[in-house]
Amino acid sequence: MNLLRQPTLFISHGGGPCFWMDFPPPIGAHGFDALRSYLSGLLAQLKQRPQAILVISAHWEEPRVTVGTSKAPSMLFDYSGFPPHTYQLSYPAPGNPELAARVRGLLDVAGIANAENNVRGYDHGVFVPFLIIDPETQIPVVTMSLERSLDPARHLAIGAALAPLRDEGVLIIGSGNSFHNLHTFFDGNPAPSLQFDTWLTETILLPDPSARTTALTAWERAPSARECHPRAEHLIPLMVAAGAGHADHGARVFHDMIGGKAISGYAFGA
Repeated sequence: MNLLRQPTLFISHGGGPCFWMDFPPPIGAHGFDALRSYLSGLLAQLKQRPQAILVISAHWEEPRVTVGTSKAPSMLFDYSGFPPHTYQLSYPAPGNPELAARVRGLLDVAGIANAENNVRGYDHGVFVPFLIIDPETQIPVVTMSLERSLDPARHLAIGAALAPLRDEGVLIIGSGNSFHNLHTFFDGNPAPSLQFDTWLTETILLPDPSARTTALTAWERAPSARECHPRAEHLIPLMVAAGAGHADHGARVFHDMIGGKAISGYAFGA
């Protein structure tokens, strides 16, 4: 097969097991419908179906970048307080140890310290969106952690090191959220999320990738940045996707107001 270059993506994985339950206002019973629709059509929007997917989840942090090497990852229900049926979800997509080894090799070449984990299962930053993206669980999935530093420049460099995977049929996806402040999610004030979302989208759309990288490195200076991300773990997967996007232009490919908060998703090289 003549492999086409895959884009890189930053997606929202919603909130907990959001696609299998109803939420009270301000989210409501249909608050995640637009996100479900986007995720369900994601593969169809690609120029070519990926051979495998590398997912960087906001819910996995390690001192060193760590790559999942299990052939058959289990389920990791890393949420609490949700209805019993949401703990019966299953996402039996295969792992891909060969791809995991390739990821580690690229990180080695770039001088980025890394490790492997052969027992960790799919956390909800993976199985929640991917049950919608690939419900038939046919595409192998390899997971990769964030580095606990959550340093944006470091994660942009990690993404850049992984860019060759795109020409090998691998779709790189950062799974997080463009807004993540659980303390203010239900406060009814959309202004901070809209301010940050506007800045973030303008930054992703910058025609000069080097300017984009510079701006993302200094994301904390953006309007309402820390009001939207008191801790950066749900934004940092975007840095990996942007770094792997390299010189490709960025685009906003999803946008919605969920519970009164602006939520966006982005693609590079789509």
